Amino acid sequence: MADSLRVVVTAGGNGIGRTVAQRLRERGDQVFICDVNDETVAQAVEAEGLAGGCAADVTDESQVDQLFAQALDRLGGIDILVNTAGIGGPTGPLEDLSLDAWKACISVTLDGTFLCSRKAIPLMKAQKSGSIVNFSSTAGLYGYPNRTPYAAAKWGVIGLTKSMAMELGSSNVRVNVICPGAVSGDRMDRVIAADARATGRSEEEIRASYTAGTSLKSFVSADDLAEMILFITSPAGKMISGQALTVDGHTESIN
Repeated sequence: MADSLRVVVTAGGNGIGRTVAQRLRERGDQVFICDVNDETVAQAVEAEGLAGGCAADVTDESQVDQLFAQALDRLGGIDILVNTAGIGGPTGPLEDLSLDAWKACISVTLDGTFLCSRKAIPLMKAQKSGSIVNFSSTAGLYGYPNRTPYAAAKWGVIGLTKSMAMELGSSNVRVNVICPGAVSGDRMDRVIAADARATGRSEEEIRASYTAGTSLKSFVSADDLAEMILFITSPAGKMISGQALTVDGHTESIN
């Protein structure tokens, strides 16, 4: 890899993706982001001093093609891909869920990771180096009642990651997956509110159950996740591949 690494971060306009993009840029990397909204992308690029960005729906093959064409035009190559894009999906018992809601959750989280990785892999194989970081969840390790599409998609990302690592190791391309626990922020607030509506429990009770289920009795932050990515994409992480890396305060039980 070059001294100044060339990075693509999906869903980099807000939340975890934006924090990851910011921290990688602070390391000295050239970072190109995508998100679903032009205005969100433009604001993040300007505020964080990123190399560039574009609007793209990662479930749309043609838009993913355009994303990588624009990233290559701006960066000249890609050393790191961080597949942050994903959605929470519907909340409720499996028998009450619609097929459309199921498909939407699987598509963004799993298909999006597949489509973006498929574009990055030939570039990394050609240069005999690269690192792909995917995003799963502790739900992808333990399951998640009333959030079955989300759990299924996140389990799928882990299987995809491990298979990619096996395929790409001989080309010196590493693939890992981050498994966050409950991440503080607006998205988690929405998840808790939806859970409260579905189960009849209070938001305070649900929030307390998340922290009670971890050894460190705490939510994690987007910065905690970025720190792990900084490590595994640095020379210190050069022998780490095919790993599902939990950043969760050690999950003991699922609420």
